[in-house]
Amino acid sequence: MEKPMEIEVIWEAAPIPEWEILEIALRDGVAAAVRLGGGPETAAVCVLVTGDARLRELNRQYRGLDQATDVLSFAMRETGPGEPAVADANMDADTDATLGDIVISLERAAAQGEEYGHGLRRELVFLAVHGALHLLGYDHGAEEDAVVMRAMEKTVMNHLGALQEGSDRAR
Repeated sequence: MEKPMEIEVIWEAAPIPEWEILEIALRDGVAAAVRLGGGPETAAVCVLVTGDARLRELNRQYRGLDQATDVLSFAMRETGPGEPAVADANMDADTDATLGDIVISLERAAAQGEEYGHGLRRELVFLAVHGALHLLGYDHGAEEDAVVMRAMEKTVMNHLGALQEGSDRAR
């Protein structure tokens, strides 16, 4: 029997009243992105919800950009140019479906949710979906890749019912 999808959510940011509801929404968003994006049904993903300072630190360390950002993804099987090789003798490509980690800034999600007029929950879910798609190999560096990734984001958000009426911002 295959193990089910495993999505862990860790709250490093200051606790907020609706964290339990947001945690369920984050799990649902990641699971939908993995399934619709072609990932394994047995995927394992960790989502860390933290603050701008932590995202800035990670962005500086891993991307050489000394600025905060809204979401970062750390894929277990990164194969892009300039990326460190991931070689774990204990990882079996056929049975280990660990995709990686997603780190989201709660501060940035709240600000963006307000700015775009759809609120914190929808923005957190979008960022989790965006991060999960990166773990699956989707990218937006080149225009043709961005078109594919944006279409998949919109598909997932529509599937979740989280894309607001009249909004074309799936980002």
